[in-house]
Amino acid sequence: MLNVLVLCTGNSCRSVMAFSAGSHPVGKINEAALATLKRHGLPTEGYQSQSWDEFEDQPFDIVITVCDNAAGEVCPMYLHKAVLVHWGVSNPAHLEGTEEEKTAAFDKTFAILERRVKKMLALPLEEMTEQELTEKLNAIGQES
Repeated sequence: MLNVLVLCTGNSCRSVMAFSAGSHPVGKINEAALATLKRHGLPTEGYQSQSWDEFEDQPFDIVITVCDNAAGEVCPMYLHKAVLVHWGVSNPAHLEGTEEEKTAAFDKTFAILERRVKKMLALPLEEMTEQELTEKLNAIGQES
């Protein structure tokens, strides 16, 4: 079994929907992210905006950043040995608009992450070389 860390900066929204940590956690979970998880039948209890420092002694095989370079976000730089990939996705928490527009943005982000995770889990991850993992997982990150 491989250990995977999904990483962003604030750890209140995107990486929470993909279940991981942030380099500069904001200290609370975005309520709309929890509502999105609930709408999609996933548990909403026990989440916390956690720092990647909590996992400093935990080795990871794969680290996936989800920050949105197109929006000028700076991705955290993971310095330990791991397969590093990027799955940029926009942060729905930054959207200004009606409740319906915000809900749609959260659902879109969730759907993108869900598709990518399912595609990743369909791969023979433990049989792939680091180069194959990097190539395949980065290609998944290019899909919307």
